[in-house]
Amino acid sequence: MNGEKKLKNPVTSFILLTNIIFLPLFILVGVTRMLEFPAWVFDVMLCISAWSSTFAFGVLFKRIYPGQSFIQFAKDRFRYKLKFSVILTVSMIQAFIFLVILFIVSNNSEADSIFTKTSWGMLVYFFFKNLLSGPLGEEIGWRGFAQIELQKKHSPLKASIILGFWWGIWHLPIWFTTGYVGIDLIKYMLFFMISIQSTTIIMTVFYNLNQNLIVPIIIHQFFNFFIGIINGNLIDLIMYNALFYLVVAVLIIVINPKKVLYGKKTQTFLMDNIT
Repeated sequence: MNGEKKLKNPVTSFILLTNIIFLPLFILVGVTRMLEFPAWVFDVMLCISAWSSTFAFGVLFKRIYPGQSFIQFAKDRFRYKLKFSVILTVSMIQAFIFLVILFIVSNNSEADSIFTKTSWGMLVYFFFKNLLSGPLGEEIGWRGFAQIELQKKHSPLKASIILGFWWGIWHLPIWFTTGYVGIDLIKYMLFFMISIQSTTIIMTVFYNLNQNLIVPIIIHQFFNFFIGIINGNLIDLIMYNALFYLVVAVLIIVINPKKVLYGKKTQTFLMDNIT
């Protein structure tokens, strides 16, 4: 018999603890930059801070799912076979957005290169650093737990909007390290939140269609990776991403494939994930 009381508001507790853990870790990231530590130390600290949601979920796990194993829970998020059609669709959508933005930037840029990474080695390093510091560190908590938990009480669409907002707010400390002030900061924050909300809806749809955490990890990875390798004004890049991902999200809401956003098709998935 487990002596700990089960949390009444697990998602709220998860979000609060995630932010509590993230802030001091992010401050340490800033300290490594100010003290001019080697670049790899900065990258390691950045990766660790990105795992704050996983750390928070791990701390709360026994009070959310008494008697269950965290390791088994994590494994279960990947137990369903990946659907080629889902992976192909999300890859094509994001590759198309990337190519359109690349075309726009290349026509407006006066820089020598339209890419931020000038060698294959740098590109590969950035790919895996991005994978470790974003998708792998964040998705088990935000999508693997919080999204599914919210879907017990709300439609997947409403759950996406709620989670997208709080996932975006979790990034707030990062916004104030961009160097932007005034109207530029407001633009950055607005476009960032639109991007986050839109991407969350897209993740929800394809995650519920395939029920494997690899799907949102791929979407998250491509979103961060593609925007990180284009050499352009950051606000413009965020704006383009916000616009195109919003268009995709709206189209998906209208189409509502297999009624995964506001139908009853996810009920079996939810029951599978809480047992």
